[in-house]
Amino acid sequence: MKLYRVGKVKKVWEVDDDSLEFEFTDNISVFDKIIPTEIPFKGETLCRTSAYWLKLCEEQGIRTDFKRLNGPNRMLVKRVDVIPEYDRLNRTTTNFLIPLEFICRHYNAGSLNDRVKEGEVDVTKLGYAVGHSPAYGEKLPRPFFETTTKLEKVDRNLTDEEALQISSLSTEEYHHVFEVIGRIDDIIAKEVGQRGLIHVDGKKEFAYDERRRLMIVDTFGTADEDRWWDQTLYAQGKCLELSKEFVRQYYRDIGYHERLSQARKHKEPEPDIPPLPQTKVEEVSQLYIGMYEKLTGLKF
Repeated sequence: MKLYRVGKVKKVWEVDDDSLEFEFTDNISVFDKIIPTEIPFKGETLCRTSAYWLKLCEEQGIRTDFKRLNGPNRMLVKRVDVIPEYDRLNRTTTNFLIPLEFICRHYNAGSLNDRVKEGEVDVTKLGYAVGHSPAYGEKLPRPFFETTTKLEKVDRNLTDEEALQISSLSTEEYHHVFEVIGRIDDIIAKEVGQRGLIHVDGKKEFAYDERRRLMIVDTFGTADEDRWWDQTLYAQGKCLELSKEFVRQYYRDIGYHERLSQARKHKEPEPDIPPLPQTKVEEVSQLYIGMYEKLTGLKF
């Protein structure tokens, strides 16, 4: 096999004209930075969790790129073209990765809460009445859909108009993606709800096949792509992070995120991200293993 692409947390290998193999590494990234620390078993948990959801989607009639697992941290998938030049896309392009990340939020949390407090997101767009100030962790009146860039160096939030222009999707195709996400999130919520978890939000990627039929691709529903809370603790008013957000919070607590944000805001050199201390490495590894078991109901 030939190495095709190296991402932040996985390597992509060319198998043949129709197939790629994903190798999930133990790397971990936050804020578009690869942390110089590996997390034991992280890659395997992400691979196996993703395969679990992809198989469930197929059973429910939702098309995916999944072919089979090729090992504990390797997955064979359908090959699609990655086209970073937006002007090469049009409404007849087929077999390509849509250059967007699609986000669906069900609770006021994370960066959404920050943007609401700063006035960057109008609460009426979330389904609230004018003047309402949602508390952190408050369930949204309806799912809130957003898109960001996928193939740029740093992800940036997009308006619907920008997303349509970048992707060359029709309005109908664009909304169809969100309809499919709604179906998938219903499956996820039902599954994890039986195992004491709340699905807070998550991001997904999509592609079109040779007949321009929509497929969900890559990984989703994991401790990396999605945010999860403990059901019992949430009922007590606590939002216990059970995802990579646990790691993000560490870098917020030590002040790194603020330094990085200021550097990006002022277009200054970005500070190197420090490694995780060994105690945190062990905690994070156990978090990923535990989340695999809670998300899938299977033993690691």
